[in-house]
Amino acid sequence: MHIPQLLQERFVAAIKDLTDDPETFASMIRATTDPKHGDYQCNAAMPLCKKVGQDSRTLAQTLVERLDVLDFCEAPEVAGPGFINLKLRDTFLCEQLQKMLGDERCGVTKVASGDNIVIDFSSPNVAKPMHVGHIRSTVIGDALARTLKFLGYNTITDNHLGDWGTQFGIIIYGYKHFGDPATVESNPVPELSKLYRHVNQLIEYRKALAAVPKTKAAITETEAELVAAKSALTSADAKAQKSAKKLVGAVERRLAGLNDDLDSLDEKITGVTSDPALLADAEKHPKVDVAVLEETAKLHQGDKENLALWEKFLPHCKDEINRIYDRLDVQFDHTLGESYYHPMLGPVVQQLEAKGLASKSDGAVCVFLDGFDAPMIVQKQDGAYLYATTDLATLQYRLDTFHPSEIVYVVDTRQSEHFVKLFAVADRLGMSDIKLVHVNFGTVLGEDGKPMKTRSGSLTGLESLLDGAVDRARQVVCNPDRLENFDPPMDEAEQESIAEIVGIGAIKFADLGHHRTSDYRFNLNKMVALEGNTSTYVQYSYARTQKILERAEKAESDVLELVKQHGVEFTHPAERSLALMLLKFEEAIVAVHKDYAPNMLVEYLLETSKVYSKFNEQCHVLRAESETIQATRLMLVTLCGRVLNKGLNLLGVNVVPRM
Repeated sequence: MHIPQLLQERFVAAIKDLTDDPETFASMIRATTDPKHGDYQCNAAMPLCKKVGQDSRTLAQTLVERLDVLDFCEAPEVAGPGFINLKLRDTFLCEQLQKMLGDERCGVTKVASGDNIVIDFSSPNVAKPMHVGHIRSTVIGDALARTLKFLGYNTITDNHLGDWGTQFGIIIYGYKHFGDPATVESNPVPELSKLYRHVNQLIEYRKALAAVPKTKAAITETEAELVAAKSALTSADAKAQKSAKKLVGAVERRLAGLNDDLDSLDEKITGVTSDPALLADAEKHPKVDVAVLEETAKLHQGDKENLALWEKFLPHCKDEINRIYDRLDVQFDHTLGESYYHPMLGPVVQQLEAKGLASKSDGAVCVFLDGFDAPMIVQKQDGAYLYATTDLATLQYRLDTFHPSEIVYVVDTRQSEHFVKLFAVADRLGMSDIKLVHVNFGTVLGEDGKPMKTRSGSLTGLESLLDGAVDRARQVVCNPDRLENFDPPMDEAEQESIAEIVGIGAIKFADLGHHRTSDYRFNLNKMVALEGNTSTYVQYSYARTQKILERAEKAESDVLELVKQHGVEFTHPAERSLALMLLKFEEAIVAVHKDYAPNMLVEYLLETSKVYSKFNEQCHVLRAESETIQATRLMLVTLCGRVLNKGLNLLGVNVVPRM
């Protein structure tokens, strides 16, 4: 049940003859922060009073008199300048909880439309190991897919793999020049990864050598700019001095960024020059970057040797990423990579030209869009296609094949301009009936506030991140002091299973707990802690509910029978607080879809766990004073366990029966 929506419907009826837009004012309903003011509050009277010519408190009283909510609320009260406070009847709460107890969906309404929604997420380049940069798209996309499917939409998940680009040119070049066929044949995944890293390091070395002079020049220029900016700080004019301080701060930040860039370039250069074998390879392959592009072009042109190597290597690369997905418990309906759409790219360019949307500029085929300095390039001068071309072909394929009402792209914020352009071109191609959404997200940072990288300067590998989380979880939840309290004892296999579930769940939950647009700092100790805003805390709360039911020797069907026999009654404020939280489950799930923001569900689960903890401390279940009180409390424990379990599952986090 979505109680704010029910209240909104009643307020629309009370407001509709006062304004042409009753829905907007009726939607101004919020949960109260203080139980003294009821459970929900409507703030419509203050903005509406100007339109009807009444003071806000008088209008609020008028709305209360018109409002028909007594079937599920106590008499509404007006407070302050016109706040309308609403408290749900205990009888209503009890009725709804009893309905939840017999409902597999935990009281969450299923949408009637059943629209098709395509969710495009994860999308790694399969030729190289997954790294920390892939975690956000993967877990956010998976959580959205699970949540929208639960709401009743027909979700179609598509992992748009990078299986055709420069990364395979790197592997092919590496195999031809540095690879040993027998070694690759016997141990393909690590050997291909090693070849990729080797060639990529040579490419980055060449890029760094070229970039250092430009970066040093930019630093010198910025240092001079900083000196000039600081000279303005001596101005006697306060306004000018304030502006100068802002300018100095901005220039200092820019200078710090350039110095960081130079340090990164120096690290890449030192990484090669300090290794005689690597330096020798760099000197033998001075044009490695150009050569890699040539190998990629040959692949795209159907060169038999490169195509054969690609077909040989691709399955091993896919096996590697699928192993990570299995560990993350992430599945896809489709994994159609860039290679699948390659035959469609030429027709896309032809269609754009035929419709007058694309034209040649300096030999490249471009789509010029209002409001952008640079056009969208769909075919380069040498005939090669770009990501934009592939994305347009992919979009057309999805429309023709899946007939979606909505396509969601879970891709980081750095690609925002690309998607604005893509959606603009799609609109000009006549695809305006479909809803296209770029669900953007920020960056995972190390504790130093910079993107997480290894000592070699590459992004931290995802598998090593997962291993670290599992090891830390084992230390926290399977330490000897805790294990002593388990009866029956926890064997090694159960400890390993719990550590895996808790550790990987901790990374997912921590990521999803931040609003997707925010950067966040990765701190494994905080993520796996038993206290605080962690999945471990929620998983532990779930385990506590199962322990109570185990000690009571009651399954959910038994609790349902007890409730039917003895009824339900609130006798303690903590019972009512937990009941109200459980009935807000649908609100949290709908909020996830509204803003494509899984953190709304994370926050709900944490708050529910905290309310349950207070209930657990203040309300004895097994020693309840009467059969009715015990039935009520067992119902709350059962529902809380089910809501926590379902909520975590929608986030892609599993639970354990004890920890």
